[in-house]
Amino acid sequence: MKTNVGGLDRAVRVAGGLALMVLAALDVIGVWGWLGVIPLLAGLFRYCPLYSLLGISSCSGSCKR
Repeated sequence: MKTNVGGLDRAVRVAGGLALMVLAALDVIGVWGWLGVIPLLAGLFRYCPLYSLLGISSCSGSCKR
């Protein structure tokens, strides 16, 4: 699995995913907030399957494997 999620993209995904999951846990936005696990995992693993399909990478030269 090739890394395709860069530093800023990674931070936004992790923060956004955590925020959605917290809001879902507090029953502010309902069960759809648990979909925040998707960007959270993409940020943690630095890999986005959709980016691979579209040939996109937000990763600079230092984070490529």
